Amino acid sequence: MTRLLGAGRVATLVGDFDRSPAYAGLADALILLIGDGRIAVDTRLPSERELTEALSVSRTTVTRAYAALRDAGYAEARRGAGTFTRVPGGRSRAHDRALLPRPGDGDAIDLNCAAPSAPPGIARAYADAVAELPAYLGGHGYFPAGLPSLQAAVAASYDARGLPTSPDQIMVTPGALTAASIVAQAFSGPGDRVLVETPTYPNATDALRHSGARLVPSPVDPDGWDLDSVAATLRQTSPRLAYLIPDFQNPTGHLMTDEQRGSYAAHLRRAHTVAVVDEAHQALALEGQQMPRPFASYAPDTITIGSASKSFWGGLRLGWIRAPRGQMERLTQARVSLDLGAPVLEQLVLARLLADADEILAANRSRLREQRDALAGAVAVHLPEWTFHRPTGGLALWCRLPGAFGTALATEAERRGVIIAPGPVFAAEGGLDRFVRIPWTRPADELTEAVRRIAGAWALVRSQPASTGRVGRVMVA
Repeated sequence: MTRLLGAGRVATLVGDFDRSPAYAGLADALILLIGDGRIAVDTRLPSERELTEALSVSRTTVTRAYAALRDAGYAEARRGAGTFTRVPGGRSRAHDRALLPRPGDGDAIDLNCAAPSAPPGIARAYADAVAELPAYLGGHGYFPAGLPSLQAAVAASYDARGLPTSPDQIMVTPGALTAASIVAQAFSGPGDRVLVETPTYPNATDALRHSGARLVPSPVDPDGWDLDSVAATLRQTSPRLAYLIPDFQNPTGHLMTDEQRGSYAAHLRRAHTVAVVDEAHQALALEGQQMPRPFASYAPDTITIGSASKSFWGGLRLGWIRAPRGQMERLTQARVSLDLGAPVLEQLVLARLLADADEILAANRSRLREQRDALAGAVAVHLPEWTFHRPTGGLALWCRLPGAFGTALATEAERRGVIIAPGPVFAAEGGLDRFVRIPWTRPADELTEAVRRIAGAWALVRSQPASTGRVGRVMVA
């Protein structure tokens, strides 16, 4: 079905574009909108006459703007049909052979990767950062702790959440996973016990295993954290670290309350266990609710990991560590054995995004909330036997099946062009095949179609439960 975009809508989207000259400003505005995804690929743009009237510009302005779009690879003219949006390289530009290596993957609805496309504002931040970059080219470009301006911006974000933080407590990293690896190397070693939630973010547990740590699983139930069970596990095992995701836990979506954080912190103190808290989803509160205080407010020795990938864009590839005072030297020694710093350009981009975070995150949350509601509604209609907790934030539904069919279902769904992750992927030590995770990170119409296909796969799996196994995939969880 052809997408149509009215001239009035285009006029609203481009807003007060630069008119010096007007055709170039209009073309730049449209390129940003297509790149950001606010104008979808394969959308028919208004005719030149319609857009001329809507923008109160000359016909020549629109003609030259459309020509500039075509020259830049962001539009194509189809004889007798009009001008349609595209992106340089086509849709396949987004497909990485490590993540989608199999025949047919390029046409599948990929719900294995819980990462949305970029919200409005990302392309503009990159353009502005490129203009700022020359000021840094006279130096060596290595910033193991991060650009001072970005350290200050991240520290200010903690101040705003009620957790006083100085810039020298911040280390900028190439993503949250690198941050987890640095922390694991700095604070754990071969044979050390580390408590991990199960289910949990599998890439982080892999990083802990690579440091030689022995994982101690602590179940997160479909209804949330059982703190009595946590206390018993801590008493019995005395782990050195505890890796926790209290903010829209991945994959369950649970949000730990302030009261639970206080209780959990008290249990950790008694066990002399340091919390490593992953806040990758913290900024994704979809109901406009006030978020609980940071876990480090209750446990000052907490090491906090943050990320720009989920709240802004995965391609930005930046994360950070907020360390207790006195621990940065230890982290730096671990860090320089892995890398010497994050890319300068991306750090300049993130500093700009944090300065405009309220507006950008509001647009992102609005989009994700619409997609969550579409996904939850489709599952309720097409898969009424399934149960799930409806998260108030984060990126995914953790769906409980009537039986241990998760792996078989994922295999059959893949045959029908939908890639999802079964529960065992998120298990610290096996099990959880009664679950699948379905992110709401694709457009609403794709999510509805994906659930329709999954429902067909489910009907077959229930009638033929001995379906073949599924070969594991590389995950960006």
